[in-house]
Amino acid sequence: MANQLSLDQVFSALADPTRRAIVMRLCAGEASVGELADPFEMALPSLMKHIHVLETSGLVQSEKSGRVRTCRLSPDGLVGAEDWFQQQRAIWEARLDRFEAYVMKLKKEKERAAAKRPPKLGNKPGNKTINKTAKRKGS
Repeated sequence: MANQLSLDQVFSALADPTRRAIVMRLCAGEASVGELADPFEMALPSLMKHIHVLETSGLVQSEKSGRVRTCRLSPDGLVGAEDWFQQQRAIWEARLDRFEAYVMKLKKEKERAAAKRPPKLGNKPGNKTINKTAKRKGS
């Protein structure tokens, strides 16, 4: 259950575009809170709330040195999400493989049924069948 809670926290943290932008910025390297705040038009306390959510989810670590708080990405926080995505991918690949096998089975059955049917004799030149509608109309 603790793993599910952690996964919920990671997805909840990444659901916000501001927090995703902070994570993307931290992918380039650590940054101070002031540097992280530059692109956003929000007060520092509001940005700190976003950073707190990211820290709680395990995606970001920060440390304070004097008056400067420096943040860095914590890739271990994404391990649970990565595992979940891999499990989901395996499930969907298996489903798609079964679906493909089913479609191929239907296709083969259709081909076998078509091979068993006698060919249609249409009104081709050289075919001696009479066009009944043409005969009725007096042609």
